[in-house]
Amino acid sequence: MATLVAADKAEFSFVRDTVEVSDSVLSRQVSTLEAAGYVKAIKGYVGKRPRTWLSLTPEGRAAFDAHLTALRTIAASAITASDNQDQPPHQDRP
Repeated sequence: MATLVAADKAEFSFVRDTVEVSDSVLSRQVSTLEAAGYVKAIKGYVGKRPRTWLSLTPEGRAAFDAHLTALRTIAASAITASDNQDQPPHQDRP
């Protein structure tokens, strides 16, 4: 999804090579994401060679944005927790 978010559409082989997986692994992921309504696969030809182009649906873009927001929240919490561990314990003065 991160590869597709940067483009209107991308050829299957480009996505496969970018994420460094096999055709079968990417095909299964695309099928799952299509079933969820997040990715659209368009099949066609370039000359006589079959090609598949992938793109995110509006729902897919929204889901990816929500996922990034959740990850940023988790990362910010981890940074805050780490910063608090580096400080000496708070002591009240009499």
